[in-house]
Amino acid sequence: MTDDDLLRYSRHILLNEIGVEGQQQIQSAQALIIGAGGLGSPVALYLGSAGVGRITVVDHDTVDMTNLQRQIAHSMARVGQPKVESIQTAVAQLNPGVHITAVQKRADSALLAELVAQADVVLDCCDNFATRQAINAACVSLRKPLVSGAAIRFDGQVSVYDARDARSPCYACVFPPDTTFEETRCATMGVFAPLVGIIGSIQAAEALKLLSGAGQTLTGRLLMLDGRAMEFTEVRVNRQATCPVCSSA
Repeated sequence: MTDDDLLRYSRHILLNEIGVEGQQQIQSAQALIIGAGGLGSPVALYLGSAGVGRITVVDHDTVDMTNLQRQIAHSMARVGQPKVESIQTAVAQLNPGVHITAVQKRADSALLAELVAQADVVLDCCDNFATRQAINAACVSLRKPLVSGAAIRFDGQVSVYDARDARSPCYACVFPPDTTFEETRCATMGVFAPLVGIIGSIQAAEALKLLSGAGQTLTGRLLMLDGRAMEFTEVRVNRQATCPVCSSA
């Protein structure tokens, strides 16, 4: 750790739960972020500012004017650019010592198998159920911790699914893959701008705790937020013996 690092990360180093050793673990880690929108923006900015050494961001989309209401990593100047490149620029402006890999592709099973294998922590910041299930399956198969967040309208949720822990449920234990429901999207249902910032910030916090060993994570707990009343509700979630994804893992 250089003198500049000691200065930049001094407020982390002052925390007994992190200290020099925890900050070094953060700096030597690799994070994979799936989704560069409302959730991916605060996640990338906080992981970058906190010094996660290598961050890979995956998203196929480009920056649109309608994104700017809530996707804080993007700007007017970057409308039309790939979102992953926009986030790469935003993080570099905060912390040039972080290496960002921008992957402008859809996160299919083959790509996830490659990228999840390289990661120390995976953050699901996407907006569709099929991709969430594919991310979860890859994390279970490769035994990687997953921080999953979601936000729509005024409602958000976040949890940690840690395949390294035999007691931890996976995403499919809580949300079975064969569940049928109407997909909800911000484009049609709307989303309260600060909500994605709140949920994304929690995701970033959980990832940093996983990487540094600080505190207790949300493993086995689903944290839900009602943004209308600003009320949090926590539900204990258990591993399912009949889960089609993790029961044989």
